[in-house]
Amino acid sequence: MASRRQDLSAALHPAYVIWELTLRCDQACAHCGSRAGAAREDELGLEEALRVVRELAELGCKEVTLMGGEAYLHPGFLEIVAALKAAGIRPTMTTGGRAITPELARRIAGAGLHSVSVSVDGLEPTHELVRGVKGSFRSATGALRALRGAGLPVAANTNVSRVNLGELEALYEVLRGLGIRGWQLQITAAEGRAADRPAMLLQPWDLLELVPRVIALKERAFRDGITLMPGNNLGYFGAGETALRSLTPDGTDHWHGCQAGRFILGIESGGGVKGCASLASRHYVGGNLREAPLPELWAREGALAFTRSRTVEDLWGFCRTCPFGPTCLGGCTFTAHALFGRAGNNPYCHYRAHALKKQGKRERLVPVAAAPGQPFDHGRFELVEEPFRAPEEPALPQRELLRKWCPLT
Repeated sequence: MASRRQDLSAALHPAYVIWELTLRCDQACAHCGSRAGAAREDELGLEEALRVVRELAELGCKEVTLMGGEAYLHPGFLEIVAALKAAGIRPTMTTGGRAITPELARRIAGAGLHSVSVSVDGLEPTHELVRGVKGSFRSATGALRALRGAGLPVAANTNVSRVNLGELEALYEVLRGLGIRGWQLQITAAEGRAADRPAMLLQPWDLLELVPRVIALKERAFRDGITLMPGNNLGYFGAGETALRSLTPDGTDHWHGCQAGRFILGIESGGGVKGCASLASRHYVGGNLREAPLPELWAREGALAFTRSRTVEDLWGFCRTCPFGPTCLGGCTFTAHALFGRAGNNPYCHYRAHALKKQGKRERLVPVAAAPGQPFDHGRFELVEEPFRAPEEPALPQRELLRKWCPLT
C-alpha cells in the first residue's frame, strides 16, 4: 500500500496554484473568507517569492493565479508576474480592481500577465453594499475597461448569496457589455467575514432555483462567446450536471471530487502551504515555505495531502449514503468544513436538495457558534430538517443587516 501511495503521489503535481501574495487589501468585503485588510506579519519578500517561482516550475506548475488581499499591493507584484512568465508558468490574477488605472493596467500587461478576473458581486447598489466601499462598482467596471484597453483578456467572478441572488441575469448583461470572456459563479461560503453574517448565506434548497438559472445563463453565454463556469462549491450531480460543468455546449464533464493537494495548491502570503487557498488555515496548512522547499512540502502526507487517500469511509450524513459518493466524495472541502468543522457532508448539493424535496423535506442551516475572527476561520452550523413548505423568513433581511455591519466608506 505504501508503494502505491508513492506512485500516486509521483503522478500528482500542483498544476494550478492560487497564491495570496499579501493579505493587504483596499476593500472590506462582507463575505471575505480571509478577512483581508492588513498584511500578515512577516509576509514573503520578493527574493523569497522568486525562489517559490523556481520551485513551482520544478514541480511542473502550469498556471498561478495571484490574489490577496490585493496582489497588486505587494511591492514585488510586477517582478513576480514577470518571473512566472519567464519560468513558463501562466500568470493570472483575481482582483477587486479598485486601484487599477489604465496606467497600471499597461504595466501589468507589460510584465506578462496573461489574463485577469475582476470580482463583481451584483449591480451597483448591491456590489457596493457587499464591498463596503463607495465607488467600488465604478472602479471594478473601470478596471475591466482598463485591462481590456491594455490588451488583456478579462473575466469576472461573483460570489452568490441571498443579497445578489435575484440579480444574476441583469448582472450578466452588464458584464457582457464590458467584454468579459469568462464568468465564474460560486456560492458564498460560511468562512471568514461571511461566517459573521449568516443571513447572507444561501440555504441548501436555494440551489433548486439557482442551478437551473446558472445553466440557462451558461447556454446563453455560449452563444455570446463567453464561458460561464461554476465554482467548485456549486452543483453536484443534480439535473443538468454535465451542462453545468462542461467547457463546451455538447460536453459530458462532471464533478470529479475535490482536487486540493492533488492538482491544486494554495500559498498564503506568510508562506503557509495548503491544498486549496480557501481551506481553513488552522486545519489544512501542511507546512511553511520558510521551513522547507516546496517540493518537500508537496511530497509530505498529512494536512496538505488529505484528498490523496480520501474514500467514502471519510463521508458522513447524507453524503455517506449518496449513490454519487464514490465520485463526489463530499463536494467542496472548504465549504463543508466551514459549516461543520469537518469535511465529508455537504448540504450545498443540487442532487441532495432534489432528493429531499421528493420526500417533502429540506435542510436549513442554523448558526450555533461564532467564528473567532481569524483569516480563513469559521463558526459552526447545525442542519435542521424541516417540511419543504416551511414558512420562509422575511424577504432579504440581510440587506439591512449588511448596512448595519458594513457601512460604506
